[in-house]
Amino acid sequence: MSDGTVIDGQSVAAGLRQRVAAAVEQLRARHGVTPGLAAIIVGDDPASQIYVRNKGRACIAAGLASFEHRLPANGSEAAIIAVIKELNRDERVDGVLVQLPLPAAIDAQRVLGAVIPEKDVDGFHPLNVGRLWSRQPSLVPCTPLGCVILLRTVHADLSGLEAVVLGRSQIVGRPLAALLVAADCTVTIVHSRSRDPRAICRRADILIAAAGEPQMVKGDWIKPGATVIDVGTNRVVTSDGAGRLVGDVDYELARGVAGAITPVPGGVGPMTIACLLHNTVIAACRRRGLPEPLVEAETRQAHVPLIR
Repeated sequence: MSDGTVIDGQSVAAGLRQRVAAAVEQLRARHGVTPGLAAIIVGDDPASQIYVRNKGRACIAAGLASFEHRLPANGSEAAIIAVIKELNRDERVDGVLVQLPLPAAIDAQRVLGAVIPEKDVDGFHPLNVGRLWSRQPSLVPCTPLGCVILLRTVHADLSGLEAVVLGRSQIVGRPLAALLVAADCTVTIVHSRSRDPRAICRRADILIAAAGEPQMVKGDWIKPGATVIDVGTNRVVTSDGAGRLVGDVDYELARGVAGAITPVPGGVGPMTIACLLHNTVIAACRRRGLPEPLVEAETRQAHVPLIR
């Protein structure tokens, strides 16, 4: 069997960022509006530092205003919430991103809930979660949104396809299931208590792996010809002592079975920041009652409750 098609997340994300930049230029020219995104980072987690730095660069490249607030790892929950309240009131800021993970002593749900829903560009506020499941206009979590956009590069119509989501986190698995239900897929969530996860995954037309377990999905977990979206990003040590990134899918084994598959890195990862910029533009328009730009055609086709 020949290898499956590789879904190029870098290319798809670049196209989305270009459309975001065009929308920002239009907002500035017609309405004098420059969308702004603020990031709060607590502590010195290396991965978080890299993400926030890349986010800032992507904002500047797309013409958005970028703001950063850095707090020490021993900062109090009250101090974080005070910064969020300040950003909630700041008219220059349309999106507020609280970088996860937070220190263990901090109640992440309380902190995330302090961001007003209108500026919750990560889509984690309970009101946005409820709106997503109710198919009402909302801000949708960035990584799940990116997964749906990538799926649209392979499937013009998702209706009726059997989708299995491996993982039930609040950040990826559950909101992704909501998006797939909205796209009329038949959806199953596989988790740590599921019986025979391999058999469940093997019947999927679409398999999304977001479990956080390096290379757990082998070739015999995949239905021949299925589309595989690998959300996992795991650093493993190689035989020479160096490290490399791998997904939750054993890519070399899976590619010989799947019809299409995302690599790690270069698959879902680039979509997350692109969708964050996208959400910030949408939030900027909604806050001001402006028409929402037609940024992402694939998103509209997927019936995501984000774009008209």
